[in-house]
Amino acid sequence: MEPVSRVRTYRSIWISDVHLGMQGSKAEILLDFLKQTESEYLYLVGDIVDGWRLKRKWYWPQSHNDVVQKILRKARRGVKVFYIPGNHDEAARDFIGAQFGGVVVVDEAIHEGADGRRFLVIHGDRFDAVVKYAKWVALVGDHVYVMLLHVNGWLNFVRRRLGLDYWSLSAYLKHKAKSAVGFVGNYEVTLADEARRRKVNGVICGHIHTAEMSDMEGILYCNDGDWVESCTALVEHASGELEIIYWKTAQHQVPVKEAA
Repeated sequence: MEPVSRVRTYRSIWISDVHLGMQGSKAEILLDFLKQTESEYLYLVGDIVDGWRLKRKWYWPQSHNDVVQKILRKARRGVKVFYIPGNHDEAARDFIGAQFGGVVVVDEAIHEGADGRRFLVIHGDRFDAVVKYAKWVALVGDHVYVMLLHVNGWLNFVRRRLGLDYWSLSAYLKHKAKSAVGFVGNYEVTLADEARRRKVNGVICGHIHTAEMSDMEGILYCNDGDWVESCTALVEHASGELEIIYWKTAQHQVPVKEAA
């Protein structure tokens, strides 16, 4: 008999880039995370549903529906759920200010932590020059990304047969390519500058599928990652301390916490 999982309780949870509607979405793993965690606040920081993919080909298995239903059940139980649309679910921006099943759709949010710090919560696509000024480039990149995810699936099928751990080819190539042009660094600086302009203590975002928490000259930059490759979330403890959780390897990997 398997041991009963212990539910982890946090003050706040941030997730983004789930891409429900895309075959690469790790909806089953996210569902496990949602079942084993509780919080007062739950922020859905964009690209929860992949509208770009669904427009081209309908894909909506039961696990994707289960994630939506789980989030709605949390909202009905009193969890304060905020949905901040991203570029892949930008159609939801037409409903800013509306509420669906207790889930409030907002363009952005200011979150006040238990320790009094204030954070700008935003998806981040509006600070990505490729998405903002050349959407067709982003669409082409999306096609290539999906192709890499398919290759990645076959590669890891072979690795499992050989007894090797999971390894993401798509994440590796994306990191190398974006690092080469300074994309990630520029993105982080731009978001930190926006937080500084808004006179808040930090920024919490998604969009680039790279979980990170770092001090940017007095501004705390937090990216909650994604649920396509890394399966990460940002959480706030009762003390106000923030932490990045790597859910696929939560029992084997030391989480990223704020520097003391």
